[in-house]
Amino acid sequence: MLAEHYTRVGPILTTTVETVRFEPPHSVYFRLVRGPVPLVLERFELHEAGGGTTLEYTGRLGTDLWGLGRWWGARVGARWEAAVQGSLDAVQAEAERASRLRSQR
Repeated sequence: MLAEHYTRVGPILTTTVETVRFEPPHSVYFRLVRGPVPLVLERFELHEAGGGTTLEYTGRLGTDLWGLGRWWGARVGARWEAAVQGSLDAVQAEAERASRLRSQR
């Protein structure tokens, strides 16, 4: 699957295109095809734990162009981490809401 999204980094609006690969029932992988840096790899893994489920996230961002690339990567990385954290927070809130509804029934 191919996914495209836009991210604002300061005054610049960047376009990101990623491949998305699902390995049911527990893994989702993302790989950058086109974006503001040359390399992004992400993995989301679900694990059974104590009658529930945990979500493990790992990600790697790579840059080029030496010092300039490190500077740009730090800016892109900060936005990337904030976006991932926002998504994880939303997933957690929805999972907790669904759990409360189930326990009320």
